[in-house]
Amino acid sequence: MPTPGRPTRQTSLRSASLALSLALATTLLPQPASAQSINVLASHKSPFNCGKTFYANNWSPGHNPSGSIDWQTYGSDAISGETVRATAAGTAYFSDAGSTSYGKWVEVRHGDGTRTRYAHLATMVRAAGGSMSVSQGTAIGTVGSTGGSSAPHLHYEQRTSSGAVDTSPTVDGTTVSLGQRKAVTSSNSCGGAGNPYTPQEVCGSGFTVIDSAALTGGRTYLLYNAGNGNNCVATLKTTNLGSSTSTSAFLEPQGESRTTDSGNYAYYAGPVKRAAAGQCVKWGGSITSSTYTSPFEHCG
Repeated sequence: MPTPGRPTRQTSLRSASLALSLALATTLLPQPASAQSINVLASHKSPFNCGKTFYANNWSPGHNPSGSIDWQTYGSDAISGETVRATAAGTAYFSDAGSTSYGKWVEVRHGDGTRTRYAHLATMVRAAGGSMSVSQGTAIGTVGSTGGSSAPHLHYEQRTSSGAVDTSPTVDGTTVSLGQRKAVTSSNSCGGAGNPYTPQEVCGSGFTVIDSAALTGGRTYLLYNAGNGNNCVATLKTTNLGSSTSTSAFLEPQGESRTTDSGNYAYYAGPVKRAAAGQCVKWGGSITSSTYTSPFEHCG
């Protein structure tokens, strides 16, 4: 009987079909106009919510491609349905390989020429064929078991600027070499070093970060609660923590008035919550003179 949360060895056998996906990847995803020949890997964080701990398994032998990571349940942190986040900033491309190989998967192309891949997703934040710019920590999907998988887990790869899979990938300062299995705690989407609050804590139970934007001195976040259809915006500071500075957060469902929380805050502005299931929303925030305003988006 397989260990709960761990894909069976059948997963490793089925993952042999990943080789076909690798050969087809250049046709599944649009290629950049030019490639940067930079050999230094981006600094990656775990692909999960702040504080979540999961096993990173670098199976050897039998995992294809060699050096890829299977992320799995650890302790009370169950991985099925968990939000998947970009481990570094870049441009995300969304694909669906159907019932074999990667299943639903995303490739993020980073500014240093490297790439990361996230496979077997249950859901993606864009339809196959779509793309979007992402920051480190932007939600791109949820953990599932699509494609060549027999149990929920996240297949993850770090690729060099030449396209080769890094056989000893590093996330959140932890290197996982061939044959190793390590528990890694995420510092992704934590609202910035030193801030004692996270976007999820500000907005409350049931909310998941679906987008964010950098500000000078912090970041503004858009969250969604699938259980009640509510959106939430929070702006978290990363500098001048504990000191009151001008900070704001706003949310505007399309066709409705805007709700804003602004003032001199020590750690964050918000939460600003509005019901907007199935509606496009405009959102953003500010810290002193640095501001961000989105277009109307996230319409699902």
